[in-house]
Formats: sequence, structure tokens, C-alpha cells
Amino acid sequence: MLITCVAYQKGRKVGEIPIAGISAYLAQTENFVWIALKDVEPDELKSMQEQFNLHPLAVEDARNGHQRPKIEEYEDSIFAALHTVELAEGEIHVGEVAVFMGSNYLVSIRTGTKVGFHAVRARSEREPHLLQNGASFVFYALIDEIVDRYFPVIEHLEVKLEEIEEQIFSQKFRRDDIYKLYALKQETMRLKHAVYPLMDDTAKLYKKGHIPQACSGNEEYFRDIYDHLYRIDTSIDNILDTIATAIQVSFSIVAIEESEVNKRLAAWAAIFAVATFFVGVWGMNFKHMPELEWEFGYPVALGIIFCVCGYLYYRFKKSGWL
Repeated sequence: MLITCVAYQKGRKVGEIPIAGISAYLAQTENFVWIALKDVEPDELKSMQEQFNLHPLAVEDARNGHQRPKIEEYEDSIFAALHTVELAEGEIHVGEVAVFMGSNYLVSIRTGTKVGFHAVRARSEREPHLLQNGASFVFYALIDEIVDRYFPVIEHLEVKLEEIEEQIFSQKFRRDDIYKLYALKQETMRLKHAVYPLMDDTAKLYKKGHIPQACSGNEEYFRDIYDHLYRIDTSIDNILDTIATAIQVSFSIVAIEESEVNKRLAAWAAIFAVATFFVGVWGMNFKHMPELEWEFGYPVALGIIFCVCGYLYYRFKKSGWL
């Protein structure tokens, strides 16, 4: 579905143009065209390929989707597959954005995203002196917006981790918290899969050696994106390390609780074993057992049993077994 198709000249918006008129604007070197699509249909993608002479391999990646985040150079154009990781209504949603960029055009196709990129267009149009750099600056602004959306996700993951940690070290700890930690780890890895592959490809856009011609002149902006990705990746690694530690602590707490239960059971078993011993001895029907004929034999026997069991209870209680 086509969202917008706008032409720009020297950093200023010319206006929306029809798809059929794209070629005329591209013929003028001072112009560039910015097209935004959502959940593109095969016919629309084919039309974009014909209008901008997009590389077939890049078009195939955009059509199939589910690509690993990457930025690839095709002759005088660039194709980027980016993952959007957004926080909506307390839940993390992952979408995809495919971007085709040339010297005088940029085509973005978003799939499964909850929030659009109108803010990117508004920001770019407010800075015509930067928009004069053409599609390259728009390419930067689009990636920057996607990366900036990772920060609230990081904060969300950190808050959830802190809540689970508090639960672990409280008396309300439940084994379900271990399952929550694994679920949190899965969410963190989804963000990791979006960030880590993009770091190396972003570095190629500003490091000396072979900077794509389409990105020339905007190296400092792409370096800024790399710095953000590096910070996010470091935060992700810290969260994963903390989750791993929390899981180990959880298992240790469960083991300690089970050990405490076993100690209590063992203590009570020892107390009842003593009582059983005495009762078993006096319960035997031997003829020559003087205490059986004694007037105070029964209460004395009970007194001995209670005293010995009471003493064992005292010792176990003092040692922390009960």
C-alpha cells in the first residue's frame, strides 16, 4: 500500500507526485524522490523495481521478508533490511523495514510495524539544509528513528528484570519467576538479533576504506548511529548477564528451600524414630519385664518418651533444623 510519494528539490518539498511521474523528476539531478509503502503487494514492488531499476536480489529479499538485519551495496544503490522492535501497550512487537536507496531516491517498505515514520519525514523537512544531502540523509534519519525506538525497549526490559529480581529475594518467590526470567531472556534476544548484525554493516558506512558513494558526505551521522547501537548492544549484554545470574540464584534458592525441607523431615523422622523405639520395646509381650507389673510403669514410660523427644526437638530447634 502506497503511503506517500514526494519529490524534493534542494532540500525543499516540491509536493506529492504520481507514480507515473517519477521518471521525470529523477531525470533532474537536483531532485530526489522519497516513497513510503506499507505491507507492499507484489505488483507494487514490481512497479518500484521498474521505476528505479532496483537490483533483483534486493527486490527478492524485500519480497520474501524475514531477513537478517543487513545493509548491502549494489553498484550505485544500497539495500537495507532492518528490524523494528517497538514497545506498544506493554508488549514488544517486531516488524521489518526494507529500504532501497540511490543517489536521488529512497523507497521504504514497512511490514508488521505498529508505528509509522511520519516523524522522520517531519524532522527531515524541518532541516532543509540537511535534506539538501538528499536520500543519504533520509536514509540516516530513518535508521536513526528505528534505533531510537530500541531505547524504550531496553528500559522496559530493565524494569521487568528489576521486578523479577525483587521477587526472587523476597519471601513471595515462586518457581514461576524462573519461567519469567526465561521469557525475558527470549525478549532480550529478539532485540539482540535486531541490533548486533546491524553494527558491523553500519560501521562500513563511515569507516575509511570503502564508503558507498550513495552515503558519501554523511559519515559522521552514520557514526552516531553506530555509537547508539554500541550502547544498546552493551546494555543488552548486561541484561543477559544479569538474567543468567538471576537464573542461577533462583536455582540456588530452590535448592536451599528443598534442603531446608529435607532437614525438617529428617529431624521429625529422628524424633518419631526414638518414640517408636521405646514403644516397640515396651510393646513386646515378654513375661519377665518388671516394669509391666509396676504401678507407675506406664506414666514413667510415657515420661521417658516425652523427655527424650522433647530434648531432641530442643537440639534440632537450636541447630536450625526445625
